Amino acid sequence: MSRYTGPKWRLSRRLGISLSGTGKELAKRPYAPGDHGNTGRRPKFSEYATQLREKQKLRFTYGLTERQFHNLFLKAGKIRQGLHGTNFLILLETRLDSVVYRLGLATTRAQSRQLVNHGHILVDGKRVTIPSFEVKPGEMISVRDRSKKITPIINAVESSLHNTPFVEFDADKLEGKLVRFPEREELGADINESLIVEYYNRLG
Repeated sequence: MSRYTGPKWRLSRRLGISLSGTGKELAKRPYAPGDHGNTGRRPKFSEYATQLREKQKLRFTYGLTERQFHNLFLKAGKIRQGLHGTNFLILLETRLDSVVYRLGLATTRAQSRQLVNHGHILVDGKRVTIPSFEVKPGEMISVRDRSKKITPIINAVESSLHNTPFVEFDADKLEGKLVRFPEREELGADINESLIVEYYNRLG
């Protein structure tokens, strides 16, 4: 399945979550799109639909294809320590594009993925162009010298609050690192990962 390229704001309203991370999609119209979106009634979902909806919320938040998402879920299940769902969230957050976003080098995850794809990001001094690259604690993430004056990066750093506890960032050097793996309470409170585990367990 290919990556979703349709209207992001409409999808955000349908899923009830800000996929951009800014909340702007839901601020003006905090209801589902379509003729029946603003009826004031809460739609009733089956158990399966609820699980699927939760899976879609997380997948679209990180911008992964279904195959990428499922493969990472399977990888999380092979980690012996910790809960499957929590390990899955940690693997999502330690992708290079996620770390670049958390450092404040990009305003959205889509933008951070583009920065990595275009070769603007270095890991321990080496250019990495694979957004799914797994970052380990202590590895230094930086912007290559010829990319430090790129407007999107400058704007992102200037607007960033740098409030992610599991990363460190030097705005002057445009470099930072993943200090440690994130704790569950530091990640999306609006995601119920147990429903995603149930969804894939149902599929077998």
